[in-house]
Amino acid sequence: MIILDCEQGSDLWFEHKIGIPSASRYKEIITSTGEPSKSRLGYMYELATQRITGVFKEGFKSQAMQDGNDKEALSRWRYAMENEVIVDQVGFCTSDCGRWGCSPDGLIGDDGLLELKNPEGKMQLKRLETNPTLVSMGYFQQVQGQLFVMERNWNDFVSCHTGLQLYTIRSEPDHEFLLKLESRLIEFCDELDELCKKWGAGT
Repeated sequence: MIILDCEQGSDLWFEHKIGIPSASRYKEIITSTGEPSKSRLGYMYELATQRITGVFKEGFKSQAMQDGNDKEALSRWRYAMENEVIVDQVGFCTSDCGRWGCSPDGLIGDDGLLELKNPEGKMQLKRLETNPTLVSMGYFQQVQGQLFVMERNWNDFVSCHTGLQLYTIRSEPDHEFLLKLESRLIEFCDELDELCKKWGAGT
């Protein structure tokens, strides 16, 4: 695992991410059951275009998404205080081979990871009331992917909204899924390399 020193959301962070599949998008490569995702080809074209042009075009951000990003620092502090832990921030991280990566919201000691979400209040209350799973929320591949890249033992997915309790799901590596994830990533990256070679980008 390689940690690239940069601030998340900075120009350098985007530069490091160009053409590399990242955990927040692994669900576009693999389903929660390990099958190829129907959106994998579109994601492959997106990453190939980044490599060919050298430009990372950030996706659309709604106001709610931007508000969530702005509240991340407070959420990280709140989680650290309530759990009496130190959370270290980190930039973009890749596997040793450098072919895939992730950007966790924090490292906890030598074993833990933190993934923060800052939904609207009504969504936070719904999560507290219904106790959804990572699969039903669409974050299973991201959380497991971070564990895979970072080689850590657990990942706390934390949903936070001011005035409401934290909603936390702790996940450990799902080794059966991670074997499938590694296979899908290798397959995806091999095809991505070939696509870039075909159109003159190299690797």
